[in-house]
Amino acid sequence: MKVMAQVTMVMNLDKCIGCHTCSVTCKQVWTNREGMEYAWFNNVETRPGKGYPDKWEDQETFKGGWVLSKKGKLVPKLEGKMGKFKEIVHIFSNPYLPTINDYYIPWTYNYDNLISSKGSDKQPVAKPESLFTGKKMDISNGPNWDDDLANGKYSIENDVNIKNNHLEEQIKSDFESSFMFYLPRICNHCLNPTCASVCPSGAIYKRDEDGIVLIDQDRCQGWRFCVSGCPYKKIYFNWKTHKSEKCTFCYPRIENGLPTVCSETCVGKIRYIGLLLYDEEKVIKAAEEKDDNKLIDSQLDVILDPFDENVIKNAVDNKIPYEWIESAQNSPVYKLIKKWKLAFPLHPEYRTLPMVWYVPPLSPITNNVDSTSLFADIDNMRIPLEYLASLFSAGNTDKIKDSLKKLLAMRYYMRTETINGKGNNYTIKDVGLTPDDIHGMYRLLAISKYNERFVIPSAHREEAENLLDDRGMFGFENTCPEDDVKPYFNTAKK
Repeated sequence: MKVMAQVTMVMNLDKCIGCHTCSVTCKQVWTNREGMEYAWFNNVETRPGKGYPDKWEDQETFKGGWVLSKKGKLVPKLEGKMGKFKEIVHIFSNPYLPTINDYYIPWTYNYDNLISSKGSDKQPVAKPESLFTGKKMDISNGPNWDDDLANGKYSIENDVNIKNNHLEEQIKSDFESSFMFYLPRICNHCLNPTCASVCPSGAIYKRDEDGIVLIDQDRCQGWRFCVSGCPYKKIYFNWKTHKSEKCTFCYPRIENGLPTVCSETCVGKIRYIGLLLYDEEKVIKAAEEKDDNKLIDSQLDVILDPFDENVIKNAVDNKIPYEWIESAQNSPVYKLIKKWKLAFPLHPEYRTLPMVWYVPPLSPITNNVDSTSLFADIDNMRIPLEYLASLFSAGNTDKIKDSLKKLLAMRYYMRTETINGKGNNYTIKDVGLTPDDIHGMYRLLAISKYNERFVIPSAHREEAENLLDDRGMFGFENTCPEDDVKPYFNTAKK
């Protein structure tokens, strides 16, 4: 066992209101400069829809993520298509890149026309101009071009999940059957990132101390294989510097114990950030799971119990700071992902083991709901289980159904407790939860405070000179005797 720490985010899609505040604040902090006008490290998509860039989930076109070879070993889909020799041949002309039209041509407006039109008998107009060429243009696409337009014929026809899973009959465009939800996306800072594997320059690396994936701008040569290799299309090419750039998980803030900008400014308070401990030795085995329906379980098996005495001892031996282990024990993401199993990664079938997870959204079922029909109607939700499963569980509808059952049980229990003074234990027993679990879920998902949603330990700057250990990797010196491990930590689960 080799215990490592990973900063992880969970988003509760039931609470996202699609305000795009996270996108705008991220844009102002990280990509508000020449060369990155079209890039959005954080974007919010309407589902069903084509996404940003257009149809980014179509890996037959873009060759992102991992696939299993005939021997059952992981190979990048890009390398599997090209081969090592062809990859080198195509280093100057990668054919599997999204074009600027798949993103959008960024624009501004000729505001000078409004100011200098005094005395004119016509209403002045600020016409759009390309930020690339400065010439007038007709706007035909944008980072949220299909915002709030879910279930229209255009959105359904261009949603890769609907096409690949043959859900056209289930997802109809008539008003009575319409549904929509928002899907915020950032870089997933995967445990097994394809972008790092396919980079010819070795410029992409995963930080050993917290798992954040970054790009070394000095080493990057702008080959853009990382753009193709990332199945989520969350790496962007800066046309001004000729370097690749991506979401940094706001690591300067994380190092100071602060949440990311997108999380800090989230109006719906849908985001949770915390530490997970995981076994690095199990990562490749989990990604090589042959059965797609078991990919969620295999990734959960990588995540360790921070209350386990053996895990704590191995974490200390691997020079993980004591307060980091305590933060993992108090982590909100551990509860949502591992303890209650409410959240799921985005497209686990890409086998990158993403570390940004999502609590799936509920949708209207019936007008009158009671304990006898509470779970029976899940199959009749407006959002088909198959569609949610295609996004979050590699097609395993049972996983999605279990999560939705727990969310519905929580709502019904808290409703009966509020009205009758006592919760209905019969319903929560069906989903394997206790009243303590229900109250913990309710507090975290509904009324949690700032310090409950974000449990982020500060970096050890005072030990910067000891960060590189004898393994040539980042580590930390222990600051208290090893004999203090057992009494210092709480090994009783909360």
